[in-house]
Amino acid sequence: MADGSRRRAYIGSFTTAGGHGIRTADVDPDSGALTALDVHEGLPDPSYLALSGDLLYAVSEAPDGAVAAYRADGDRLEPAGPPVPVGAGPTHLSLHSGHVLTADYGSGSVTAVPLRADGTLADRASGVLRHRGSGPDPERQQEPHAHQVQPDPGGRWFLTVDLGTDSVRVCTLRDGVPRLHRETRLPAGSGPRHLAFHPGGDRVYVLNELTPTVAVCRWDAVSGALEPVSETPVLPEPPTGDAYPSGIAVSPDGRFVWTATRGQDLLSVLAVEGGGLRPVAAVACGGVWPRAITLAQGRLYVANERSGDVTWFVPDPETGVPLRGGSLRVPAASCVVLG
Repeated sequence: MADGSRRRAYIGSFTTAGGHGIRTADVDPDSGALTALDVHEGLPDPSYLALSGDLLYAVSEAPDGAVAAYRADGDRLEPAGPPVPVGAGPTHLSLHSGHVLTADYGSGSVTAVPLRADGTLADRASGVLRHRGSGPDPERQQEPHAHQVQPDPGGRWFLTVDLGTDSVRVCTLRDGVPRLHRETRLPAGSGPRHLAFHPGGDRVYVLNELTPTVAVCRWDAVSGALEPVSETPVLPEPPTGDAYPSGIAVSPDGRFVWTATRGQDLLSVLAVEGGGLRPVAAVACGGVWPRAITLAQGRLYVANERSGDVTWFVPDPETGVPLRGGSLRVPAASCVVLG
């Protein structure tokens, strides 16, 4: 938050596709509407962001990948030290046990970078976990492709989602080194991309990119065991043309799951019923190629990469169906976080 009264949004973008870097925007406290403020240039392809207090962390999704930290100074971002090298093509990052963890898509690895006491990055990574394996898709799954790294709600474990190996790995961080605890296989060719925890802490929803589905899994936080139990299509009917799910979010009350699908340019609503999911509706995402969705303050923010905008929606509290509120022009938008 830039001051004591106004919220800020930070929007990543692909500079190699016309993006300007990391955009700062004001968030209207009543409507959730975004108003563009400053933009920070200099980091190539800051495609995913994570926020902790007044520090913003960003991956540079480049062949020679890196992670960088910035301090919010009013409406501006100021570098909090130089970028730190990680694996190739990092697509996601999260904070866990005094470290920044990055999911390195290109090198199929997870990298841990320690945080100093003031939250800035150490000079170098402390450890790397390299995934192994492949999948049946000859174009997308010839090798591992770590796409997300997500701590569990209890903070003991973190989960890495690998599109290339059709698996989710449960891991620990010991002495700054990511270590494999166990690996859970999903159906061959599913291409898992991102996951989200149910607020009850006993279920995980894994969004599959190559077969537009959500896998519902049981989660045991004591033993660190993930068990697939069912799979639900995210689209109302079999797609024609491209259909690549990208982002997933769960309502704080645990009643709804939302997903975004590129190519079809849809937001899907699934109701949580018992241990499974029931498709409810699908609505236009407000742009083209929705790369990521964020749920904050009762609103869904969608980063539409190819139309170059961030669109916000208000989900109906009874049905979960999103109602469009407005949009902000952001070329090659890739993700949104709110402070």
